Amino acid sequence: MLKSPKPLAAAIAIAALGAGLPGVAMAEFLADSKATLELRNFYFNADYRQNGASQSKRDEWAQGFLLNYESGFTEGPVGFGVDAIGLLGVKLDSGPERQNSGLLSVGDEKAPDEYSQLGAAAKIRYSKTTARVGTLLPKLPTVLPNDSRLLPQTFRGGMLTSKEIDGLTLNAGRLTQNSVRNSAANDDMQVAGKGIRGGQDSDQFDFASASYRWTDRLTTGYHYGHLDQNYKQHIFNLSHVLLLGENQAFKSDLRFARSTEAGNTNVDNDAFGAKFTYQLGGHAFGAAYQKMSGETGFPHINGTNSYLVNYVMISADFASPGEKSWQLRYDYDFAAVGIPGLSFMTRYLRGDGFDGPGGRNGREWERDTDIGYVFQQGALKNFGVKLRNGTYRSTGNDIDQTRFILSYTLPLL
Repeated sequence: MLKSPKPLAAAIAIAALGAGLPGVAMAEFLADSKATLELRNFYFNADYRQNGASQSKRDEWAQGFLLNYESGFTEGPVGFGVDAIGLLGVKLDSGPERQNSGLLSVGDEKAPDEYSQLGAAAKIRYSKTTARVGTLLPKLPTVLPNDSRLLPQTFRGGMLTSKEIDGLTLNAGRLTQNSVRNSAANDDMQVAGKGIRGGQDSDQFDFASASYRWTDRLTTGYHYGHLDQNYKQHIFNLSHVLLLGENQAFKSDLRFARSTEAGNTNVDNDAFGAKFTYQLGGHAFGAAYQKMSGETGFPHINGTNSYLVNYVMISADFASPGEKSWQLRYDYDFAAVGIPGLSFMTRYLRGDGFDGPGGRNGREWERDTDIGYVFQQGALKNFGVKLRNGTYRSTGNDIDQTRFILSYTLPLL
């Protein structure tokens, strides 16, 4: 990935490279190409209410541009293609004492006016196996790029995906560089997680996974990750949907991860999570339980999301060493009453059993509410509005947070 002051124009140029190649070979390359431009306007406000807070408020407003291009493959037994991504973040409002919201890069005195990225990946396909090398956005339990702010996190590396056997999906690869959600730079990766000490920068994250869909309603998986000189991780998951009748279903999501040190770190964590959801028409009633065992919290690559059932908005993961946490959640899809595109979510989480500041018994809770609407037709089709509000309280931090997001996705091809 390259830093560029004009990432959108450059990405369009990469996407158009195939136009000059021989017509017969390029037919599917062009016919199957897809391109979208997403405009994302994001306001973020966090109020730190605890005594002695190092920063009382984080308050920023920014505009993001996300251009994605995916080509088809050239014809023949072996097909070739290219993917490209152009990202631009523009500051609309910030301040020296209000930065570090995750929307914009952090400056010595103030956030820069803009930051940008340009990335491309070459791809090759044989049968039902595809290899990609370049800029990647893998979505696996061992590496989940964060896309909860203005622009998504990206990686550089190589990745192989195979679906040669019906129902079985295999992934393997190596990541070498990490570009977090509010940075134009590509850097070595680091280990993140509560209570973890002794990590070092690494340019090698190896991963492999196998996911098998036994039926339309039952899937199991095993996933391996190794951040060189930091940690190794084994993750097992099971998801199942039990149909109970017309417009009714019971969904189960079980996860277990074993993480150990691999180098000069103290990583030692077992993470168990179980989430159950009962769906009745437009209603969804959910409950989750999560338990951390071992000397540290759940490890992951810096900037990524944690593959945990209680990974949420403010506290992030409820994954301190020894912590036990539970969640209650309610969702409603207004399509059930004739308003498609309108959705509502609220949840409450509580965790305890970990060491808090000063050796106190740690406790924390969080309450989140989302309401959003995406226009389904007309001139505003694909225009989305979302309001997110959260409250977090613990033995060390008291945070109130609000996010307001406007998004519009424009198909280009």
